[in-house]
Amino acid sequence: MYSSIYKYLSLLVLMGVLGSCNTPKTVLKQAESSLPEGFTNQEMPDSISVAEMDWRAYFDDPVLVGLIDTALQNNQELNIVLQELIVSENEVLERSGEYLPFVDVGVGLGAEKPGRFTRDGAVEHNLEIEEGREFPEPLGDFQFGAVASWEVDIWRKLRNSKDAAQLRYLAANEGRNFLVSNLIAEIAHSYYELAALDNLLEIINSNAAIQAEALRKVKIQKENASANQLAVNRFEAQLLKTQNLQYDVRQQIVETENRINYLVGRYPSPIERNTAGFMSLNLDSLQVGIPARLLQNRPDIRQAEYQLQAANLDVKVARADFLPSLDISAGIGFQAFNPSFLLNPESMLYNLVGDLAAPLINRKGIKAQYNMASAMQIQAVYQYEQTVLNAYTDVLNQLAKLDNYANSFATKQKEVDILNESVRIANSLFRYAKADYVEVLLTQEEALDAKMELVEIKLQQIGAKVEVYRALGGGWK
Repeated sequence: MYSSIYKYLSLLVLMGVLGSCNTPKTVLKQAESSLPEGFTNQEMPDSISVAEMDWRAYFDDPVLVGLIDTALQNNQELNIVLQELIVSENEVLERSGEYLPFVDVGVGLGAEKPGRFTRDGAVEHNLEIEEGREFPEPLGDFQFGAVASWEVDIWRKLRNSKDAAQLRYLAANEGRNFLVSNLIAEIAHSYYELAALDNLLEIINSNAAIQAEALRKVKIQKENASANQLAVNRFEAQLLKTQNLQYDVRQQIVETENRINYLVGRYPSPIERNTAGFMSLNLDSLQVGIPARLLQNRPDIRQAEYQLQAANLDVKVARADFLPSLDISAGIGFQAFNPSFLLNPESMLYNLVGDLAAPLINRKGIKAQYNMASAMQIQAVYQYEQTVLNAYTDVLNQLAKLDNYANSFATKQKEVDILNESVRIANSLFRYAKADYVEVLLTQEEALDAKMELVEIKLQQIGAKVEVYRALGGGWK
């Protein structure tokens, strides 16, 4: 008996050696993740980033915080992703059981009567179950027992497969975090856009009131023969043009409100917002931290990293297909033709089988799977490097945007102040016939355009603050 076991083990070792001789070596491409020391030319960049702030503290507006809280509960896309996470979690659970023994318990019964003039019938007719007792007709078959099977995970193939599934679950979770970060940024963008549109509407109505007053005065001048009908028509046309601008703004308000309601996961309803302090909203200096913090804060980078680690394990799993596999199966139970004999020791049966198999000829399919896994691992490396580069560039763009629009706002504010003063002067000069009505019209139009541009610049400036927080990886924690 022992000599048979030794022969079996020797055969196992021999097959392992023969299989490993033709097994390709695992060569994994390494990702390059080094980043510059800072985002700007600052000598000592801060290690702390605003991305580590809670979004409730970063967006210090109770109305906006309430909208985001509702969206995190009701947003349909986010809830779909949560269900995908549950699916991935159960895939990990399924893979976890593959490298453990499978045990099945079963009960069976049956009956059989062979024909008298057949080989089985003739044998049973000439045999006795016990002395003086013939085979019963039909012959019963009652059995119960347990059957176990186990694929021995010699090369960690099954465990690596489970670990790869677990890494993909973690990657999917980071994808959910990335969605949360983008969702918060999108709601904040739309919320501030609503406030900007409200300010635009207020500016249009205010300028319309000024132009209506100018029209009233020019009509009086016409009655006093100090102006003509052409001047009246030009002032009235300008007023109508200004009043017409409000309809486009109102349409944008409706669409923006509906977009927020969609993100929040509810049917259209009015959106409460704080409009009064929009133009005076202060933007404090932001700590952006060091670029290396992106590797921990950006969910899309962490997702790409987990996917790369899973691809590395996939290569090892594919390589294990070249090596021998060992399957062990065993069974134990009781079987008898009559239930009364079922629990007798003589009715016990058992078996133990071990199968050792290794691919020897025509391994093209295995080679193809290995080559595909290797190519996908290299692809995952490039995707990871691309994600890191995109994140770093994203932060640089948003920091530049924040700085440039801050300067642009200060410059445009001076222009608006000058044009407001020019409107006052032009109206005064026109009243005393020291300026042409065309100058008044042009000055009013330039002032309106500048005010509307100032609101747009303010929106871009606040949007840059939102985007810096998102680009640095904030919002999902």
